[in-house]
Amino acid sequence: MPKIKTKLTISNQLSLFEDIPLLQEDKEQQSESKLQEVNNEQISDLIYVPNFIGSDEHDFLVEKIDSQQWLTDLQRRVQHYGYKYDYKKHNIDKSFYIAPLPNWALTLAQRLHKVFSPTLPDQVIVNEYQPGQGISSHTDCVSCFTDVIISLSLCSSCVMDFTHNQTGLKTSLLLEPKSLIVLKNEARYNWSHGIAKRKSDSFEGNIIKRSRRISLTFRTVMFSDK
Repeated sequence: MPKIKTKLTISNQLSLFEDIPLLQEDKEQQSESKLQEVNNEQISDLIYVPNFIGSDEHDFLVEKIDSQQWLTDLQRRVQHYGYKYDYKKHNIDKSFYIAPLPNWALTLAQRLHKVFSPTLPDQVIVNEYQPGQGISSHTDCVSCFTDVIISLSLCSSCVMDFTHNQTGLKTSLLLEPKSLIVLKNEARYNWSHGIAKRKSDSFEGNIIKRSRRISLTFRTVMFSDK
């Protein structure tokens, strides 16, 4: 399976949590005031951003998430914010509204809106993956969500697999802790993505053991009359 080839471009970095004390590592990163966007050369409109957040922001998010109740409807634990998504019917409507995004999620959604998304994300799904867990290959519901899907990885690395919906071409990308992946246009609609159920990944000749991983997926809900 070919690995994703990338090239780097640079854009300005925005502060995510102004009220959180920065660790020394994050002060050094912030002093550079740079955000590396890795634009994919094999999948058009896929952007991978390593170290999108710092260590303090990472730990802040994990603490906030773990203080909330987890749902166990699926084989993996999940949390829904903004709107609940019906996994069985692959559907979402206005009756699934829960509440406005909590401040920690809204702050991040606003940053993503400024940099990557033309609309403000109003729905967040938090997934927890223990070693051996994964998610089947899929394309996010086309009738439910707008053009941009954004996911932030916490705690552990994992390999995400991509399959072109028409040609069957396969490739993969290593998602590192604190990294961001943005799917839009071609990457959003013409490729499926998934995570294999395994306890370790082989990537570019290296064996990478998995530990607990949390992902935050940000989307904007789309209704026919919205």
